[in-house]
Order: sequence, then structure tokens, then C-alpha cells
Amino acid sequence: MIAPWATQARQAVPGVRLFDAHTHLGQNDPDGIKQTPAELLQVLADAEAIGATGAFTFPMHELDGYPAANDMVIAAAAGTQGRLIPFCRVSPNSGTAPDEARRALAAGAKGIKLHPRAEQFTLDHPAVRELAQIADERRLPILIHAGRGIPALGRHTVALAGEFPDARFILAHAGITDLGWIWRVAADLPNLLFDTAWFMGADLRALYTLVPPGQILFASDAPYGNTLLSGVTQIRLALQLGLSHDQVRSIMSEQSLRIASGLPLQPAGPALGERDRAPHVLLDRVAQFLMMGMILSIRAPDAGPEMLALAQLACNVPDELDDAPVFAALRSLLSAYFELVADDPGDRRTRGLLMLGASLAATPDVPLPAGVAA
Repeated sequence: MIAPWATQARQAVPGVRLFDAHTHLGQNDPDGIKQTPAELLQVLADAEAIGATGAFTFPMHELDGYPAANDMVIAAAAGTQGRLIPFCRVSPNSGTAPDEARRALAAGAKGIKLHPRAEQFTLDHPAVRELAQIADERRLPILIHAGRGIPALGRHTVALAGEFPDARFILAHAGITDLGWIWRVAADLPNLLFDTAWFMGADLRALYTLVPPGQILFASDAPYGNTLLSGVTQIRLALQLGLSHDQVRSIMSEQSLRIASGLPLQPAGPALGERDRAPHVLLDRVAQFLMMGMILSIRAPDAGPEMLALAQLACNVPDELDDAPVFAALRSLLSAYFELVADDPGDRRTRGLLMLGASLAATPDVPLPAGVAA
């Protein structure tokens, strides 16, 4: 089902490639999600339909500390000819985070991952400042989980980015907790970057609209997300919003590859800013039903089918509408979804079809793949 969409995305932006700035390796995360190096490499191989070139990768949560996990990630990356770029993960509360970062960097790590919520610290921790100084001296990235439950995350990151201009601070998950205001200062801090490892269309639209494109890095959050599916949906979103082909290529791979090589960051123009666009109110209904249905299918399985049934009903529109081909493609995707669910309710591809459908409903001005509506 995804193949024609991948082909269309690659044709729509000549020369586009994917570099996934946010992926995980590990077997011991308390949430039960796992991914081996071989599985991640297969995810990237599956995304070669859009020219996937590689990924930043780092350990999942390890309750017993990170030295062994960091060594595992570094060793896994060493045999991939640069396809996997390893980051070390450290916990400031361990008391040894700067020393472990120096050790792992000497062993081959190319960046640092911090997860303030999992490790229960804030970014004003003295060890974080020392880690920022290490990154500044070496022009390295620090990727920071951005989610609720982390007091003053954005304010502290902005302060660090101003003090250490040669470090690259990457707020994961579109910086969602602080996105409402942090976009106003982003243009003045070119070393403050945001990855797109997130699934809510409204948040990603705000990020792509309000933050300079040279400060946005494509990401999927694999194995929680999927590189190919995220690439398809985000290329469509960027085109719908009006980003140029050069800007799309910067977001999807080029800026991350500069970071991986320790090269200077390259601006890609100012933020788009909000623009007036013709409304697609009937498609907006479908997009909202699909997103709610996907979330509820995960969190409250009994409630999800009702939202998805409403999404299917919302696709029944008059044939003379300008968006009729888009609604036809949505009906096809939803039919495929219900067929997969009937065969195997646990099939993870079903979630991907809902994400693709929500993306399609939000990007009606981007051409459909040939024959998809039929």
C-alpha cells in the first residue's frame, strides 16, 4: 500500500533522500518496545524507496545505566559503513555523565542523547552544562527528549544554545511542550534545532510553518515510528505548506548529514509564516476522525472503531467536489484498513494506514500517486 506513495513523494522532490535523526536500539526498555540493529537496518532498507541514507541512533531506556548500552550502539554502527551514526546516552543523575560521554565519544559516538523525563532531571543540572561544553568544543549534537513533565525545558535549552553556539541542540518530537513560544526565538539561535519525530499533524504544521527550515530535521522515532511512512507523510506536508524543493531536501537529510560530519550548519531560508489558504473543511473532518481513531485504537480499543466509522462516513461526499479524488483515495485506504483489522487486529500496518490517511486528508493540494483514487 505504501509503495506508490513513496514513488510519488520521491518524484515530487527530485533528489530527495531520507536521513532519520531519531531512532533507538535496545532490548530492556520498561515500556516493552525493542529494536535490534538488524531490525533498524531493515527499516532503513525498506525506506530506500525514498533514498534512505542512514540514521542517528542511541540506546533505549536502561534502568541499570548506559555504558554497556552505549558500547552496543557504537559496535552496531561500526559495521554499517556510516549508515548508522551512534549517539551515547547518559544520565546526569548518575554522577558520571560527563566522564561516560567522553569515554563513549572516544570510542566512536558522534553525539549525545538526553532524556530528562526518563532519568528525572532538568536541563539546569550542572552535568548538563558540562555536557554542553563538551559538545561545543567538538561541534557535536545533543538530542533532547521534549515531552511533558520536564520543567522549563525550552527556557533552559534556549539559554544553553545561546551560551554554547557550536553545540547543536536538537529538541525531539517537534519541541511540542514549548512550540507555542519557542519559534519566536528560534531564528536568532541557528544551533537550536527540532526533529520531526511526532505524529500529530497540527504540531508538525506549526513546526514547518513557524521555524526556519534549516533548523528542522526529519525523524521517525523508530521503532515507535517508521522511517518510510514518516518520510512519505512529511514530504507531502512540506509541499502542501509551500516549502521549496531545496528546503525539503535540507529537512529530509542534508542538514542532518552536515551535523553527522561536523560541518557548519547551512541556512535554508526564513520560516514560511502563516499563509492564507483555501479551506478544505470536509477533509479536515476526516483528518480529525482518523487521528482520534488511531489514538483511541491504541489507548481505548473499544472507542477507536466508532471514530474510524465516522471517518468512513465523512468520506461520502458528492462526486462533483474538487476534492472528490482525495476522498476516493481515503475510502480505499479505509477499506484496506478494515480488511487488515478483520484478518489480524494486531497487525501494526493498520496504524500506518491511518497515519497515511490523516496525512492525505491534510495535503489535498499535493498530487496523488497514479491510479490510487481508482
